[in-house]
Amino acid sequence: MLAAALGLSQPTPQAEAPQAQNTAAALQSATTAEATLSWEWAATPAPPPEDGKLRVIQFGAHPDDCEIRAGGCGAMWAKLGHHVKFVSVTNGDIGHWQMAGGPLALLRTAEAFKAAKILGVATEVLPIHDGELEPTLENRRTITRLIRAWNADIVISHRPNDYHPDHRYVGVLVQDSAYMVAVPFFCPEVPPLKKNPVFLFSYDTFQRPNPFRPDIVVAIDDVIEQKLDALVAMPSQFIEGGALGNASMVPTNAEQMEKRVREVRESFRRRFASIADRCRPKLIDLYGEEAGKKVRYAEAFEICEYGRQPRPEEIRELFPFLPKK
Repeated sequence: MLAAALGLSQPTPQAEAPQAQNTAAALQSATTAEATLSWEWAATPAPPPEDGKLRVIQFGAHPDDCEIRAGGCGAMWAKLGHHVKFVSVTNGDIGHWQMAGGPLALLRTAEAFKAAKILGVATEVLPIHDGELEPTLENRRTITRLIRAWNADIVISHRPNDYHPDHRYVGVLVQDSAYMVAVPFFCPEVPPLKKNPVFLFSYDTFQRPNPFRPDIVVAIDDVIEQKLDALVAMPSQFIEGGALGNASMVPTNAEQMEKRVREVRESFRRRFASIADRCRPKLIDLYGEEAGKKVRYAEAFEICEYGRQPRPEEIRELFPFLPKK
């Protein structure tokens, strides 16, 4: 069933089985199909051409974090011809309640590539175990190399006080790289950046030690369906509940699948609507009172103190879908 949802294979029809057995069979079918796919999965996306377009790289802890937090902006940048890359710093290999290890890493990589295709962005999944990310020197080097290779104008990550240790350490690693990307003899095999990027944190609701500050809030109404399409292309996480799901969440027929997909889409609609509501003053500031009040769905970012500090007019250049003043 998951393989079919991902467009990876057409499983042979069979009699309806108990939910847990059905899930295991579907997952096995999906991972078998994925193992035969192109080796393009393992390849690092080529750096974009020097064409004057923006270069955006986002680091998420797991295959789904970038898509949740900036899938709308990613799609809008991509539509304008800008270069966007999502990096999952871990492979998500314990992010399901029934399976783990290599088969799940393959499945979640498949989901990430499916979502990236829907959004029009590049993607990469690093070979680090889910739940085991640490802010080591080698991982700092990895993040630094990736930012340099993409020659990034914008770098997005979690804040370092997020709920999940992998999220927190992604934030720490990206912050630790914010200065080092310009230091010539750190990772000298990759040329240092000549201009420091703007580093941004993606939205969260955590209050301690300090709450999220919505410096940039973007209306995603025009791409909300595209973003939701990308998220439901990750059924291991959102149809089946990921690490904290259970067999009762697994659809066993087409009617149940349609119902579950509707539920997931509506849940995410509410989530992105709540960002717009919580950040309404900034939306009005950026879009004007009339337009700002009409925004239904949004993504929000905080400017990190490290890296380049953009002027107000530069923010509109970096987010060219914001209205010009």
